Amino acid sequence: MSATSLRLLEFDKVVTLLAGFSVTGPGRERLLALRPLSERSMVAAELQAAGEMQRHLEQSGAPPLGGACDLQGHLRQVRAEGSWLPPPALLEVRTSLEAAAACRRSFLAAPDAPLLQELSRGLTECRGVARDLGQSIGPRGEILDGASFELGELRREIQQLRGRIRRSLENLLARESLAGAFQDRLVTERGGRYVVPVRADHRGQVKGFIHDESASGQTLYIEPTLVLEANNDLQTALREEKREEERVLRRLAAAVRGVGAELATNQELLARLDNYAAIGRFARQAGACAPQLSDEPCLELRGARHPLLLFAADGAPRPDQAVPIDLLLGRGCEVLVISGPNTGGKTVALKTAGLLQLMVAAGVPIPCRPESRVHLFGRVFADIGDEQSIEAALSTFSGHLTRMRAILAAADGDSLVLIDEAGTGTDPAEGAALALALLDELRQRGARVILTTHLNLIKGYAQLQEEVENAAVEFDPQTLAPTYRLHYGIPGASNAFTIARLLGLPAAVLARAEAYLGSDEREGLDLIERLNRLTREVAEERETARQLRAQADQEREKRRRLLGELEQERRRILEKATRRGEALVRQAEERLRALLDAAAQAGHAAPPLRAELLGQLREVRSEVAAQQPEAARQAEAPREVAVGERVRIVPLDTEAEVLRCSGETVELSAGGKKLRLPLTALEAYRPRRFAREAGPAQVRSKIERDGFESKLVLVGQRVEAALERLDRFLDDALLQGLREVEVVHGSGEGILRRAVREHLAAHREVTAFRAALPEQGGENVTVAELRGG
Repeated sequence: MSATSLRLLEFDKVVTLLAGFSVTGPGRERLLALRPLSERSMVAAELQAAGEMQRHLEQSGAPPLGGACDLQGHLRQVRAEGSWLPPPALLEVRTSLEAAAACRRSFLAAPDAPLLQELSRGLTECRGVARDLGQSIGPRGEILDGASFELGELRREIQQLRGRIRRSLENLLARESLAGAFQDRLVTERGGRYVVPVRADHRGQVKGFIHDESASGQTLYIEPTLVLEANNDLQTALREEKREEERVLRRLAAAVRGVGAELATNQELLARLDNYAAIGRFARQAGACAPQLSDEPCLELRGARHPLLLFAADGAPRPDQAVPIDLLLGRGCEVLVISGPNTGGKTVALKTAGLLQLMVAAGVPIPCRPESRVHLFGRVFADIGDEQSIEAALSTFSGHLTRMRAILAAADGDSLVLIDEAGTGTDPAEGAALALALLDELRQRGARVILTTHLNLIKGYAQLQEEVENAAVEFDPQTLAPTYRLHYGIPGASNAFTIARLLGLPAAVLARAEAYLGSDEREGLDLIERLNRLTREVAEERETARQLRAQADQEREKRRRLLGELEQERRRILEKATRRGEALVRQAEERLRALLDAAAQAGHAAPPLRAELLGQLREVRSEVAAQQPEAARQAEAPREVAVGERVRIVPLDTEAEVLRCSGETVELSAGGKKLRLPLTALEAYRPRRFAREAGPAQVRSKIERDGFESKLVLVGQRVEAALERLDRFLDDALLQGLREVEVVHGSGEGILRRAVREHLAAHREVTAFRAALPEQGGENVTVAELRGG
């Protein structure tokens, strides 16, 4: 990528902006050297890593990079044997190792960031060196007592000597006989030795050595002879301390020298992590994302914003300052011609396209919508701005031609060419013709081109040529304010007369100016104005429709939430009723056990007692049923059925099999006959073979009696005896809490079967009966459903 294109598209300013988000010196320097990459795989990896870091920032906060420092100078300093580093430099080594260890732990625990995880595996903790530095160098860059045993012992000795000397001098200052000899009652130091301030006229009262005197000469700083030896011992200990500190620093420097390669690698990896973190912070504040990388030569930027407009000069975000635009190049559009008035945003749109392309190639997310598509062009050329050269005697036009010559020398089918104000700086007709010839050449080579212009000849070219499209920057003629939006398919008007009129140019001058225009030019301008007005109206109608759709979507979402809340409330009420019914059942179970025991003892000899027990059973069941809400007792109608599914026909109270579905009508097979019924006449079929059925509002007793069969066999018995057995069987089944029983009566002449079914039809506790399924006995068996089971 040429340095000229990078500068004209202000890539260096974006890099400086990104570097401002760094927290380490090496990371900042590395970002300032950021350049577009040439390999697609490398770009994809960089964008993925930046995305992983952006999610990490949102979920876990900033990575622990604060202690990472630039160690290159320190590593050069310790290359020679016997060299040593000052404590502040060793502190930087220590904090860098701590940052490496913390980042390694942080990203190894982030399974959703595989690239950052792999990067962090390359960090080396150097635990031995880090431990030694931690024990030897304090947080303010001081050498700690624990740096060596000898140093600790020396410092304890120094502390004791200082204490002994100070106590001796304080006792001297407190003597009554010397009350007038001292200028102040304090112990101070001169030349590293403890002294006391003595008045010059009392010099003879304190024996010792004079180390200093005040500016006035009235105070002498004397080292009394009584602490002379102790002061000498202190100076000796201090010299030993300094020598031991130098030994410690050389030892630590040797340890750093031994892991120099690891420290250099750590610095590079931490700088990369800092780069990703800086890019992630930028992306969060700019609303940036990674677009889709395309193999097709295209640049489809949707909702794109110029990144430098999103931040103030001091780096503070200002997201409302940039109007999002769509820049669409590719899929039938090889050349995009942007036209419209000055200050309307043409050049900004051009720079936005080129700059975002360069940022993607450098692995930086861009402020646009995620569905944007970007091809990594091998070359990006820009001819933007007025770069006159006095030294080279180049005019504006000559400067443009010089850059275009360089572009033509290198542009190919993998190039993106950006031209600002094509054809300007000379005669409009000649300039436009020259610009069109350049366009033809670039199109023939397969390059993709975006250019801005005021020249109608170029606008007309875009209207007539295939794969060349016009786009107009929008401009409000009432306020003279640009909207910075692009409208595709129409050329933009320069609006020179409109702007001049609104700025107060005399009407007579404007009228004369319009008269100078030929009829073709006036018609062309009128056409462009009508097209722009129509485009604005269409855009307004489209925006109104979008708002109406959004409002309808909000209403649908509101209704959906309301229905969800109502459904939750319904379930809550049913669950509450079910819990209340279960409590009632638990209370009733003891009563039922007593009833069952009494029924077992009554046997067949006490019909009045059995009737009384059944009556009490009905009362208990009525109490339980009264606690259930009506909705819980209603049958559940199927919302949809499938071929082969079994359902219940509600009006006939019989089961059927679904043969075919047609909208709200269902074809069924029931009892060997085919029926066509509406879906509303059906309910879901649930086998109810024994006492308990799963359901949200079914409350049942679990009391059972050992040995009770739910099937009664009456084959071969006389009708009267059979019906008497049937009554006792039904009573026992009700006491057991069964919902369904089987009565085997055989076929024969059908007398017993008819009698059984007539008896069941008249029984108050039988809600329905039917012939059994063929595999269960068919017409030889009658299945009876009992109330409240």
